[in-house]
Amino acid sequence: MTLPESYKQMFSTVSEDGKLTLALHEKSMPTPGADEIIVRIEATPINPSDHAVMFGGATMADASSSGEGVNKVLTAPVSSLAMAAMKGRVGQDLPVGNEGAGTVVSAGESEYAQSLIGKTVAVMGGASMYAEYRCVPATQAMPLLPDCTAKDGASSFVNPLTALSFVETMRLEGHRAIVHTAAASNLGQMLNKICQADGIDIVNIVRRQEQVNILKDLGARYVLNTSSDTFNEELIDAIDETGATIAFDATGGGSLASNILIAMEAAAARTPAAFSIYGSTKHKQVYLYGGLDTSPTEFTPRSYGMAWSMGAWLLPNFLAKADLDVGERLRMRVTEELKTTFASHYTHEISLSDALDSQIVERYNAKTTGSKFLICPQLEM
Repeated sequence: MTLPESYKQMFSTVSEDGKLTLALHEKSMPTPGADEIIVRIEATPINPSDHAVMFGGATMADASSSGEGVNKVLTAPVSSLAMAAMKGRVGQDLPVGNEGAGTVVSAGESEYAQSLIGKTVAVMGGASMYAEYRCVPATQAMPLLPDCTAKDGASSFVNPLTALSFVETMRLEGHRAIVHTAAASNLGQMLNKICQADGIDIVNIVRRQEQVNILKDLGARYVLNTSSDTFNEELIDAIDETGATIAFDATGGGSLASNILIAMEAAAARTPAAFSIYGSTKHKQVYLYGGLDTSPTEFTPRSYGMAWSMGAWLLPNFLAKADLDVGERLRMRVTEELKTTFASHYTHEISLSDALDSQIVERYNAKTTGSKFLICPQLEM
């Protein structure tokens, strides 16, 4: 097929005068190298992990849009405190979009690249997917099964591989059950399906009754509501019953991670053992992998004993450390279960231009459970 000479791609820029600009830039259509392919991007999700590059530390409550169609531009002020943390990106045009899917429309001369022409593929890896077209290494693309569309495959990586890698981390570190926060999310629902299929107990933590209902309808056994007056007692009971000693916290800020460690130590104290001033000997681990709560992370280490850790967890870091066969095994499972375990459901489909509308930004930046936006770059702008 004949490709256009240029295409539109979204970039985020922070200027020296403290202003964030999100806009579509005109890019020349590249010629793919021997082992590269050009993908016509047809679906790419807006994930919480995309927001950090899109918005940086800007004050999005004061964001505004100007212009129409492909010329639409979103701007927002950046506080002096946030500017100090973003010195490294000032003046740089940063491409946006962690993952997406589409059709391979051109390829380099290598046999493998040529074999992908006409196929629907999913792509991840900092591929800058908020664009009409992208040129990427052929090995970076995951061919989808024939009955899968680009929308089916748009979220093939971030949430599915994160959920699977949580379970891998649990096994590698010798734990037997998981605690997960913000558990009614798209990712959380996938994790529950995995745990049910693999016979793993999971303690789900949410903050509203409707989120409890979502997970209960999926067959989840342990679903705790932080709004309940008896939340802490219920958490200790659930951890005691499951033996969970590892947690993945999407909130990041506040005292929730600390409360989980306290509950793990309290649950361990229920099992008779020789007294020790250092607390239980079973190691307790909480990983922070998100930042839904932007307040400082609070913790009270004297309440956890001396066998505990709190640290950060990031999917690319885990995959970089894992054996190659682990990553391949996880991707194969995603491909095979893309329309079941790893199915994603979108409440809104928008164009690249729509994604720069301040009113729409306000809605998807709220990161509301049950609301997920999909950018469809081929929609008319």
